[in-house]
Amino acid sequence: MRVEILHIDECPNWVEAGTRVEAALAELGRGDVEVTYRLLTDSDQAAVVPFAGSPTILLDGVDAFPSDGRTSELACRVYRTDTGFAGVPSAAQLIEAIQNHG
Repeated sequence: MRVEILHIDECPNWVEAGTRVEAALAELGRGDVEVTYRLLTDSDQAAVVPFAGSPTILLDGVDAFPSDGRTSELACRVYRTDTGFAGVPSAAQLIEAIQNHG
């Protein structure tokens, strides 16, 4: 499995997203999976990847939390969690997404 986090400089949530993804992988016994990061600096870069705002978490090149929100705008992303809207998905959501990834 490849895990990549797409992000922009202006949105700091990618750091926490990486921490949570690594914790979820460790909990699932997948500590062998490397998490990589890609900084998007312009809308042309964002237009050629499945970017839905920063951070977008890709599992094997597919958005772990697909939505109709794909964008080429360099913007922050908001996730719906059990405790309301947040800048990153919860640990439980990440574990579920990784487990369900085919």
